Amino acid sequence: MRRATIVTLLLVSAATLAGCASPRSFNPGASLVDVLAKAGPPTDIRFDRNGDELWEYATGPQGVETYLVRAGADRRVKDVTQLLTDEQLQKVVPGTMTKADVRHILGKPSEQTFAAAGTVWSWRFRRDGVQPGFLTVRFNPDNTVFERIAIIEPSGGRGGRGD
Repeated sequence: MRRATIVTLLLVSAATLAGCASPRSFNPGASLVDVLAKAGPPTDIRFDRNGDELWEYATGPQGVETYLVRAGADRRVKDVTQLLTDEQLQKVVPGTMTKADVRHILGKPSEQTFAAAGTVWSWRFRRDGVQPGFLTVRFNPDNTVFERIAIIEPSGGRGGRGD
C-alpha cells in the first residue's frame, strides 16, 4: 500500500510539472496572477528603482536559464528576459559595479566560491542556446567587480577546445 501511494504521488507531481508554463512564454500584458498560476512561485521577488516588480525564475544550480519577469504598478508583464547570456554578462562593468548590481543583472548565482583574493560567482548557461559553459564574475575584497568571463566547455564537453 505504501509503494502505491508513493507511485501515485510521483505521477501526480510529474503531471503537475508537465503542465507548468515557462516564464518565457508570457507576453507583455499578461497578469502576474496568470504568471503565478501557470509558472508557479518565482525563486525571488524584488523591486527595481522605478518601482517595477521583478520575478526571478532561476533553474540553477545545474539549470542554464534564469528568466526575469518585469511587471509595472498595474501588475501586468512588461517584458520577460533570459538573464544567463553573453549579452547580459557584458553589462557587468569591472571596477564600477557591486555584488548587488551583478545580482540584478544575472540573477542568483549557481555557485559561490570564497578566496583570499575575493569572491567568485558563477552561473551555468548555453552560448547561443547550444554550447554549455559558465558565466563567471570575480569580485575584489571590497565587493566590487574585478573581472567577468564567459567560459565555454570544450566542444560541449566532447573533448575539443573552447573559446
